[in-house]
Amino acid sequence: MNPRVNVQYGDACLSLQQVYEWTRNFMNGISSLTDTARPGQAHPVVTPEAITVVEAIVKENRNVTVNEIAAHPDMSHGSAHHIVRGKK
Repeated sequence: MNPRVNVQYGDACLSLQQVYEWTRNFMNGISSLTDTARPGQAHPVVTPEAITVVEAIVKENRNVTVNEIAAHPDMSHGSAHHIVRGKK
């Protein structure tokens, strides 16, 4: 890449190899910019039903902890934390 681009953007600048890889992917018809799921990669289980359950628990007791919410069946600590923090 142009050295001036590296000076301007620093670590945020894509490597030349990454540019080649993206170009190859787009030329092969892959137009998604999101990562594809890989085997063994955790998948999010934050469903509308889980959000409803967490909202009901919090409405019942505003001092409930994330660990107490995560004790609910089919709810991990990470999912409970994700819902409580409101991250999308």
